[in-house]
Amino acid sequence: MAAPKEFRYSKEHEWVQTEGETARVGITQFAQAELGDIVFVELPEVGAELKANEPFGSVESVKTVSELYAPISGKIIAINEELNDNPEFVNESPYEKAWMVVIEPADKSEIENLMTAEQYDEMTNEG
Repeated sequence: MAAPKEFRYSKEHEWVQTEGETARVGITQFAQAELGDIVFVELPEVGAELKANEPFGSVESVKTVSELYAPISGKIIAINEELNDNPEFVNESPYEKAWMVVIEPADKSEIENLMTAEQYDEMTNEG
């Protein structure tokens, strides 16, 4: 499945979808496929300050626990609480239902520095 063209991507397999002044973040189809069945998602509190490339939560699968890395710096203004009861959304719908946090970016230029969908697809197809 090709990565959605309108999103931006980190090397750590997070996606960013800009929505006006905010950015919605989740993990990619590629990442969830590599992890296997997701059984738990740990997210930070609303109001937490994130720094780009630093851990902000984790996803636990039947295989492993993986940290989530902030693709951009900013303040969390919303978390997807549905993932508490429905961690399987990460496997079923990584780009729609399984968004993880909404961030108020500290510096919008960080988003522009992330990979385009084409660049991300090239990186993940290199395997």
